Amino acid sequence: MSIDSIGSTAPARSAERNAADTGLTQGAARAAGGSGTTPAAALETNAAVKGGAPVPTLDQVTKAVSELNQSKQAQVQGLEFSIDNDSKRTVVKVVDQTTKEVLRQIPTVEVLEIAKSLDSAKGLLLKQTA
Repeated sequence: MSIDSIGSTAPARSAERNAADTGLTQGAARAAGGSGTTPAAALETNAAVKGGAPVPTLDQVTKAVSELNQSKQAQVQGLEFSIDNDSKRTVVKVVDQTTKEVLRQIPTVEVLEIAKSLDSAKGLLLKQTA
């Protein structure tokens, strides 16, 4: 009995879906009674993960951050977007509209400081070469 069949009228999971979840090959899924084909969504997801999107340039990220800061929804929600100068990471702040106090920052100031110190310590942790 599968979890999907408990308390619902939905049909039980197909053999190829179970095979994908348990790591079986398509041949094993066919032997278990499935058609051996994988869903299109899985193929699209696999291609997206393996192919990877092109990495945006710093100028593109800066432009996107500027556009986000100018949007009405971000202003109403109290969101501020920026780029940390040292780590070049995108920073999101939730700001109280009345007091302009930063309520939350992601990543936190401490994490940014740790990342900065790790960058300066690069090469000190491992002294071996390949």
